[in-house]
Amino acid sequence: MTAVLIDQVGELVTNSPEHGTGKLGVLRGAALVLDGPSVAWVGAADDAPSADERVDAAGAAVIPGFVDSHAHLVFAGDRAAEFAARMAGQPYAAGGIRTTVAATRAASDEQLRANLRRLVGEALAQGTTTIECKSGYGLTVADESRSVALAREATPEVTFLGAHVVPPEFTADPAAYVELVRTDMLAAAAPHARWIDVFCERGAFDAAASRAILAAGIAAGLLPRVHANQLGPGPGVQIAVELGAASADHCTHLSEADVGALASSDTVATLLPGVEFSTRSAYPDARRLLAAGATVALATDCNPGSSYTTSMPLCIALAVREMRMTPDEALWAATAGGARALRRADVGHLAPGARADIVVLAAPSAVHLAYRPGVPLVAGVWQAGQRRQTLRVSN
Repeated sequence: MTAVLIDQVGELVTNSPEHGTGKLGVLRGAALVLDGPSVAWVGAADDAPSADERVDAAGAAVIPGFVDSHAHLVFAGDRAAEFAARMAGQPYAAGGIRTTVAATRAASDEQLRANLRRLVGEALAQGTTTIECKSGYGLTVADESRSVALAREATPEVTFLGAHVVPPEFTADPAAYVELVRTDMLAAAAPHARWIDVFCERGAFDAAASRAILAAGIAAGLLPRVHANQLGPGPGVQIAVELGAASADHCTHLSEADVGALASSDTVATLLPGVEFSTRSAYPDARRLLAAGATVALATDCNPGSSYTTSMPLCIALAVREMRMTPDEALWAATAGGARALRRADVGHLAPGARADIVVLAAPSAVHLAYRPGVPLVAGVWQAGQRRQTLRVSN
């Protein structure tokens, strides 16, 4: 293995308070050593040990790779016309998912694989080194099984989301679809998945159906997460906490009881500001969750209908501008927070022993992610110690 010294780092965000100042564990005038797939050392540049290769960061900021804990990347087609209609005043509703279901069912494995690889590569170029990927656009046993199998080629963080919406062929008997999801579809998908999810929302699945599907997934060895409280108040957050879900995602419409439940549990509130941006909906109140002591993550929710972006830097900028998070809070949520939402201890931070997922920014500090929205600031990426993007620094 080749040891790599990244030297002359202007600002190093470790997300490890014992290795720097504040919650972000910031070190200035720093360096770090990557040894194969892991971080071996962090500290002051003047104290850096020798290594096989030296990379001069030239005063740039270095942060952990982004952890995108909510994305839907196995699909075909797009819904640009639907987006244009929303921008002209048509409200967002869950039913548009069926358009993507039809396109996905008609696509070949190679077409789906090519689109998945394109989106994962797009995310990586913007600093995302860990990404979760859901099924949910097949909604047949065969199509959901192939969706999770394809997703598993790109990431170990695969989520079975057969409970996305009820497909058209089951409109007259949604209970039969719930039974299919929790039996044959689950059995076909579970070998390829780590997680099970359900869209607990009006127009999708109610509390009873959501509990039944999640309970079946847990019994099959999958870990739960929940699409919760996006379109209005509902039972999603309470179900997530009750079942020990790793995350409740969206969290746009929360009661005081919902906020209290999240704050007193290990369930992460994953906020998805790209959705509100793309649907002209009200943003979640991140400040309220943080004040209560809840753990908050940020993710893209990349999907062709309500948030067609792979950009975690965009989500950081939106969280700061529209959800009243500080730049430090937003960065932590997009890295360590996402790791918490995936129950991963090896990513989202840069302490020794962590996976060597490194992002070098063409900027002197990570504040620039929110300060300079829309600017391509990711100048270099290492994923598990492998250089994925050539370093280019001009800050």
